[in-house]
Amino acid sequence: MALLRINVTILSAALLISGCSYGGDSLWPSLSGDEEESPGELSGIEPDMAPPVAYAPPPPPGAYAPPPPPPLGTTNFQLAQTPPSGQPTGTFVGGKIVQMRNDLINLDRAIGIHNAELQRIRGLTAQHSQAYHGLVAAIQSRLQVGTTPGNPILTQQWNESQTLIELLGNDIAQMNSLSNRATADAALVGFLLESSRAAYGLSGAIEEDHRQLSILEDSVNKTVVLIDRLLNELSEDIQRQTEYVSRERKSLNVLSLSVKNGELYGGNIQNRAFQTAIEDGTSISSPGSTSAVIGTPSNRRPLVVIRFDRDDVDYQQALYTAVSRTLERNPTAAFDLIAVTPAGGSPAQSALNSSAARRSAEKVLRALSDMGLPAERVTLSAMTSGDTQSNEVRIYMR
Repeated sequence: MALLRINVTILSAALLISGCSYGGDSLWPSLSGDEEESPGELSGIEPDMAPPVAYAPPPPPGAYAPPPPPPLGTTNFQLAQTPPSGQPTGTFVGGKIVQMRNDLINLDRAIGIHNAELQRIRGLTAQHSQAYHGLVAAIQSRLQVGTTPGNPILTQQWNESQTLIELLGNDIAQMNSLSNRATADAALVGFLLESSRAAYGLSGAIEEDHRQLSILEDSVNKTVVLIDRLLNELSEDIQRQTEYVSRERKSLNVLSLSVKNGELYGGNIQNRAFQTAIEDGTSISSPGSTSAVIGTPSNRRPLVVIRFDRDDVDYQQALYTAVSRTLERNPTAAFDLIAVTPAGGSPAQSALNSSAARRSAEKVLRALSDMGLPAERVTLSAMTSGDTQSNEVRIYMR
């Protein structure tokens, strides 16, 4: 495996966050034609920060474990008894009471059907989550002890994990459909409650009619409370499951990169930053698409230096470790990714070096994206430097 010399340090402050640039020369700003100080001679690092080291060590075994699936609600939404019936009074109001009681019975039956459907979906979701986490744990265990790049067994397990995530997404769709049907029935129950209250004002009623109306109103109120609880708990299940599936889709992308390279990186970088922000009580705001001027990074030490002085440079693990540690310290950090070419040489050689360095920088950018770092947190640019003998990609924290 090719030797990778990477300088890693964590800076103490983050500056403005800007959008990401891709592609052509117009999107590759040149920082400076002047020679840049060597990374080892740069100043401005606080003494209590981690010093640069020759290699970024991989995370220790067991350092990353997928978060457990969110808990599902456990309430069984079933009425204890049907609305009590009363003797027909033969009045107009008495006829309305019989009609409303039958409507309430039908609505209670519908809620029972909704409850059975909800319990069925919850059971499927629990099965799919358990199977998914079993596969992910098996893949990570194999990667932690080491395996071959693109191991077909792990690839098959990853494909099965992807299928299970899709099934979990389908479970959420079923919950949404159930929520829509329950919401429609909740509207009918609300209308029935208003109708039972309005019936007190109808003329031609006797005392028995008002007694039965009072009993009916109490029964309708119980149904209102029950369906409201069902909708609230269902809404919480949908929200938690949606966030969970979205997070795991991103983590699967990182896991796919781990399987491809035969080594475990850890969780999705953005998820790690989000979790750190929660633990610290801070918030993460989107950098948006601001276009701050980068400026020459002569007063900054690079977070990572990847020297492409040979083929097949193995940099992904160290890159992941450096960026994830930075985000643990500063969840809102953004990064400048700079393609550096040696100064001097013939114009033709300089053009070839510049093109190769830019291709390498785009490859590193794709790796960061696969690891879960949002594209809007990275800017891409190019420069020449007299302190390097080979093409480099340098990553700075802003």
